[in-house]
Amino acid sequence: MQGLMQDGPLVLTHFFERAETLFPKKEVVTSTRAGIVRETYGEWAHRSRLLGGVFDQLGISADGRIGTFAWNTARHLELYFAAPCSGRVLHTLNIRLFPEQITYVVNHAEDEVIFVDRSLLAILGPLVSTFTTVKHLVIMDDGAGDIPASFPGVAVHDYEELLAAASPVEFHVTDENRAASMCYTSGTTGNPKGVVYSHRSNWLHAVAAMTADSLGACERDTILPVVPMFHANAWGLAHVGVATGANLVMPGPDLSPAAIVDLIESERVTVAAGVPTIWMGVLEALEGRDVSSLRAIPCGGSAVPKSLSEAYRVRIGIPIQQAWGMTETSPLASGGQLKSEFDDLSEDERADLRATIGMVSIGVDFRVVDQVTGERVPWDGHSRGELQVSGPWIAREYYNDSRSPESFTADGWLKTGDVATVDEHAYLRIVDRTKDVVKSGGEWISSVELENEIMAHPAVAEAAVIGLKHRKWGERPLACVVVRPDMELTKDELLTFLDGRVAKWWLPDDVAFIDAVPRTSVGKFSKLELRQRFADYTFPTD
Repeated sequence: MQGLMQDGPLVLTHFFERAETLFPKKEVVTSTRAGIVRETYGEWAHRSRLLGGVFDQLGISADGRIGTFAWNTARHLELYFAAPCSGRVLHTLNIRLFPEQITYVVNHAEDEVIFVDRSLLAILGPLVSTFTTVKHLVIMDDGAGDIPASFPGVAVHDYEELLAAASPVEFHVTDENRAASMCYTSGTTGNPKGVVYSHRSNWLHAVAAMTADSLGACERDTILPVVPMFHANAWGLAHVGVATGANLVMPGPDLSPAAIVDLIESERVTVAAGVPTIWMGVLEALEGRDVSSLRAIPCGGSAVPKSLSEAYRVRIGIPIQQAWGMTETSPLASGGQLKSEFDDLSEDERADLRATIGMVSIGVDFRVVDQVTGERVPWDGHSRGELQVSGPWIAREYYNDSRSPESFTADGWLKTGDVATVDEHAYLRIVDRTKDVVKSGGEWISSVELENEIMAHPAVAEAAVIGLKHRKWGERPLACVVVRPDMELTKDELLTFLDGRVAKWWLPDDVAFIDAVPRTSVGKFSKLELRQRFADYTFPTD
């Protein structure tokens, strides 16, 4: 027997029209170099419809990829909805990728237009000649940066001038499985991999984030997404804010602790989300400030130190709320809310539980499997295995990428690459990684690529890079280096050599000169042995 319910598509136009009609006076607030700029949802919706007309005028194809290279602003939010609601695909470009990776993802996604903040032209501008499908560059003037006279082969436009000349359009999307947006992974091993989100997946992910045991977002909230909008759907906060009619506060380019605290205090922010590094800095800027409006501080990207979460609980009365996810999981897949059965535990015991990634979100299934036998490990809090997940907002494959089989099981589950334990309460704890990448401040550093650059130095015989704990950044790279017998090398000489070869934030925080890199039984570098050897090591910068 079939149900007798109406069948309506789960599309982002529903969120858009809901904000437009039910919450036209609620605000999107943007912090700019010239000060605070306020835009109501009514004004934002009108400008988004004009933007849909701009896409038509520029000749963007029916499912064309629309790239964005921008900070968190109201303009970026206009693109967030105008692109998918007009049937196109939003492609948020990570401004922190290497230049060659930016070129790769733009060409691989076949972006037809890129909307770029003027202050970011210094990064994107030199790469425009390497883009093979981009026909238009639209500059969003945020008050800083030089604009080159021309970009050969690409038409250059001003965002506000395009909107002023456009006519508003109606949005019609009826297929919930139509692509809505795409985001590429950080490219820790090889080129970044593309994840394509559907209207349905974004819709369901946002609704799950609204549940009380997740972010519990609602119309009464004022949400500050410190997490960049180019990081996995801004953790769903842009969709959630519009869908619920919550005020949104966009921080723009200034992510300094003082600027963030100013926004929390002046705008009476209730939910502020970002990576641990952000909250480490903000903690020191809280003295004498009124942040009593805050009810939740969702944090992800890397593990939240117990000491940091507890420092917030002591200072302002609420701990940091740990969440876990990946680009491939949209990203919210688990959260550290505590069950009612833990109410009688001591504060220290509760703090230990908050240091886990908690339980998986409603809608997500998980399993922790032994990597040798493939069997699920016991829920004892000690047995380790790879965390695998599935669900309606979990990727099933990468976009146009032959590497997909490496990351997905035969029965369609995502291999997260994280080694985890699960206890009797179904609380998950990430204990290691299957790939030797370093996660610093929420961003991945490829140990393999860093090793290759180190070993390009003529005095280096061998090198292995491991990630070790760092109080501020979560992890930082330690370079373990073997110098050739007939040569000499200092730490400063090696770092000078690497400067310009890798991103500055990839530079190792220290160099350990060793006699030989230990090897496994099959001749590979044994990074496990190195991590054990340097388990008690403390960085000079820590």
